[in-house]
Amino acid sequence: MTDKPTISREQLADTFRQFIDPAFVISDDETLKPYECDGLAMYRELPMLVVLPDTVAHVQRVICICHEHNIPVVARGAGTGLCAGAMPHKEGVVLSLARFDRILELDPLARTARLQPGVRNLAISEEAAQYGLYYGPDPSSQIACSIGGNVAENAGGVHCLKYGLTVHNILSVEMITAEGDRVTLGSDGLDCSGMDLLALITGSEGLLGVVTEVKVKLLPKPEVAQVIIAGFDSIEKAGDAVGGIISHGIIPGGLEMMDSHAIIATDDFCHAGYPREAKALLLCEVDGTEEEVQQHIAEAEAVFRKLGATSIRTSQSEEERALLWKGRKSAFPAVGRISPDYYCMDGTIPRRYLARVLLAMEKMAEEFALRVANVFHAGDGNLHPLILFDANVPGELESAEAFGSRILELCVEVGGCITGEHGVGVEKIRQMAVQFNDNELQQFHDIKAAFDPTGILNPGKGVPTLRFCQEYRSIEHKQHKHEQVEASHG
Repeated sequence: MTDKPTISREQLADTFRQFIDPAFVISDDETLKPYECDGLAMYRELPMLVVLPDTVAHVQRVICICHEHNIPVVARGAGTGLCAGAMPHKEGVVLSLARFDRILELDPLARTARLQPGVRNLAISEEAAQYGLYYGPDPSSQIACSIGGNVAENAGGVHCLKYGLTVHNILSVEMITAEGDRVTLGSDGLDCSGMDLLALITGSEGLLGVVTEVKVKLLPKPEVAQVIIAGFDSIEKAGDAVGGIISHGIIPGGLEMMDSHAIIATDDFCHAGYPREAKALLLCEVDGTEEEVQQHIAEAEAVFRKLGATSIRTSQSEEERALLWKGRKSAFPAVGRISPDYYCMDGTIPRRYLARVLLAMEKMAEEFALRVANVFHAGDGNLHPLILFDANVPGELESAEAFGSRILELCVEVGGCITGEHGVGVEKIRQMAVQFNDNELQQFHDIKAAFDPTGILNPGKGVPTLRFCQEYRSIEHKQHKHEQVEASHG
């Protein structure tokens, strides 16, 4: 955005109050404070205004008014994001979809649900359970995160290895464009003619439109599901076992890995009975019919033993299975108990490089004098290292950020990417210059301009300017790293 807003804060608030309940137009600094950041509190900014409409027509009017007056609009769901994607613009409006929290329709025969964007991820499965159905993608924040936010970041979860990310589990979205038009992308059919705009919008972080409705696919609950927990005395062996299971022809419902820091922290938190002496563990869930589950359990246990597992245990009841997963899904709050602050990263690498990257992170931790706890989606190589630091100690926050940057650049170096499901937002915008060249970044800008010519939707996020990229790469060690990356992709 280049032009300044053409209306004052007070005038804009008064305009919104003409059609939105004044209680849901927030303009005082104290009440604005909870909206200054998302789940990544390292980046904060107070918005000019926050509005919480409850009808699609009101969302359209808000966007039309902002478009007319060149006011930035940042759409916000539950605020659980971890890339500062919902951080406000200081001269803009936060458009909260929190009041759009209704399940509009659930069709058990078609196995679909039509949802407003503020519906919680877990609420979908809770409602569908009466029909023996559930919604596949299950982020660790599923108790709080919203389906609209899941679409914005293309969220995954512990079961995304077998059942896919958000993009694989939605049929259509309704969204409002930057000019205020109401459009539907996707359909109930298995495929649509023309460009796959639904996939383009999924993961676009609110840069291309504001989602007001989502239609998702529902899955039948598996007949049987069991979890194997396998402990290893080295990270290398655990990393090799991930590839070993996949290459054996078993596609687990979920395949998660935790290192020793995460094992102890989570076991102290929820007493799941994890092997506390292990350097790393794998949680491998197998689901399906009784016969195939028992066959795959036996095969998986044999693979783990062959590849050096020091302990193996398989859940024998639904309660035990739930407890084992509770530990994994409680990892973030559990780690929060052992450090004043932590920085949760998100990068994705080819599975074959798991051990190499994890060992490199251990060396980086020594270099930066910071601890790092790893708990992540090992099956699809989606890393979530938690860098532990104390913001009250001078320099530690900056060290954590530098450590995180190095991890992301390492992910790119081995053929991966800078995000799997958290998004780019503000947090990773510098590393976009490492992963993509100028022609690729220009294509992103062209897509943005096609959907949002004036640039009012979530400006300053996701895609850096080419000038910024050139300046970032001009720093000597960054230039060296970029050359290494391009050489590795040959």
